[in-house]
Amino acid sequence: MSSRRFRLRAAAGFMLVTALVAAGCSSKSEPATSPAGPLPPAISITPTTGGDDVDPLSPVDVTAGDGVLTAVSLTNETGKSIEGIYTPDKTAWKPTDSLGYGHTYTITAQALTITGRVGPITSTFTTLAPHNQTKAYLTTTAGNPLIDGGTFGVGTVVVAHFDEDVPDKAIAEKRLSVTTNPPVEGSWYWLDKRNAHWRPQQYYAPGTKVTVAANIYGADLGGGLYGQEDSKTTFTIGPSHVSISDDNTKQVQVFENGNLIRTMPTSMGMGGSEVVGGKTITFWTQPGIYTVMDKANPVIMDSSTFGLPVNSRLGYKESINWATKISTDGIYLHELASSVWAQGNTNTSHGCLNLSPANAQWFFNFAVPGDVVEVRNTGGAPLQVWQNGDWGVPWDEWLQGSALH
Repeated sequence: MSSRRFRLRAAAGFMLVTALVAAGCSSKSEPATSPAGPLPPAISITPTTGGDDVDPLSPVDVTAGDGVLTAVSLTNETGKSIEGIYTPDKTAWKPTDSLGYGHTYTITAQALTITGRVGPITSTFTTLAPHNQTKAYLTTTAGNPLIDGGTFGVGTVVVAHFDEDVPDKAIAEKRLSVTTNPPVEGSWYWLDKRNAHWRPQQYYAPGTKVTVAANIYGADLGGGLYGQEDSKTTFTIGPSHVSISDDNTKQVQVFENGNLIRTMPTSMGMGGSEVVGGKTITFWTQPGIYTVMDKANPVIMDSSTFGLPVNSRLGYKESINWATKISTDGIYLHELASSVWAQGNTNTSHGCLNLSPANAQWFFNFAVPGDVVEVRNTGGAPLQVWQNGDWGVPWDEWLQGSALH
């Protein structure tokens, strides 16, 4: 029984060889080369051996010029094997994983051709080793991650935060993308060399899916600064939460999907300013469009963090409950039972929006990062973009903030 199987395999092998030879036979003598030139090499490998500073994203290919590949391996200097995949006809192979920076790789390949077996043939090359790398973190304006699968408010501003100064912001911006479903018009705006903000022209529609990506790996962002790795996240826009605090009425009206669902008396900034140590400190709740940044219960509020000593006339340091942050320089909607008498009629705070304990707790539980809070008819300078005032920048001016404009 075993000898019969052997004879069948031998016959099959004979038929394969006969077919290959017959395909190359002719009744006339043929030259070694075709009229078009020399035959392609039996195995071709890219990159070629001896390559230095090879881009880790450049193509890595092994092809059989006349036959099929029978074995291909790709290993680094430690012997780690890199997985790959053949084409269905086994005439080509490529790795399925990207290569890393600063590694030496060896490709070994073998093939079966008309004239017989070829190989092993090898190619050894080294990928570039950047002197400096940067990672792009995809965050909210509070610096917190845009959680994959999370829910955020209709005023969410996407931040791409690089942990190194970016020499060429145009190259970096080309590597950043935001796609939405349904589509919305939006643009990047660079605050400085490390932070690019993206927002749509208008608030998102509830239910919008947003996907953000920083495809910077292998990219020279200028001056030899390379992207460390790619980043990507997808999140959903929740119901429309827009709160309007009007100093004319000293009330905060909270709207959900356009419907008024709660009205909360408030006491905002008392106004005026004081010079402390050569620095002018104002006590206004600045007018503008804020977004919810973060929440804490409790939060330690310390006036010395913005230049007002705790032991000064207006200084303070205390634990505050149900605090919802809306600006980078410390404006919150928070509970303050001692100012309930003033809420709805008198401004007494250093700039925060004081609420009753019940209202502060309700708003704390209601709000999500990216919800909109508009402050109207107060004194002081308008909210600036660095304070979380992205939505206060006119659209034409916002477009000018793109490095690709």
